[in-house]
Amino acid sequence: MVGDVARHLVVLLVDVAVEDGDVPVRHQEGQGLVAVEGVPVPLGHQREQRPVGQHDENISFAEVENKVGKELAAKLRDITLRIYSEASEYARARGIIIADTKFEFGRDKDGRIILIDEVMTPDSSRFWAVDAYKPGQPQASFDKQPLRDYLDVERRAGRWNGDAPPPPLPASVVDATSKRYLEAYRRVTGKELKI
Repeated sequence: MVGDVARHLVVLLVDVAVEDGDVPVRHQEGQGLVAVEGVPVPLGHQREQRPVGQHDENISFAEVENKVGKELAAKLRDITLRIYSEASEYARARGIIIADTKFEFGRDKDGRIILIDEVMTPDSSRFWAVDAYKPGQPQASFDKQPLRDYLDVERRAGRWNGDAPPPPLPASVVDATSKRYLEAYRRVTGKELKI
């Protein structure tokens, strides 16, 4: 029997994101993240969560400190880097670079920091193939890039304004995204996912 466990949490309205410092990335319009040469350590950045239907907004670490306090901001950063470092090492040993990912946190009634929402999925992260990694180019990925690309084309063509709800997805986009997710699962777990 499966039981649900739920607790009331106060959601901290900031996401803490991290990028792989060994393969620093930059966003390139129409190509998602592109690897660039440079920084040797994981980099953290933050986003303020906006109400449903609005896009989250990048904010500085100083702004996070102003919103949640310096001590809590430092704890969130340190927890994020610790989780990311362990997951990144695990994934690399299985042929995947976690180019970037994000974490969401809440606090319970006792003030403990709780990791909430999905963690290290192709939906919240960008996974690249170690064996296909090429600096300075778009990367072979195991994430929702086909979905991002399709929505970007629709937005640029003026067929979608970027707000919810998104346009219906063609079967080819769903299939391409599903195949990437399944390959990420296979590489990370060493098993086929039966669906």
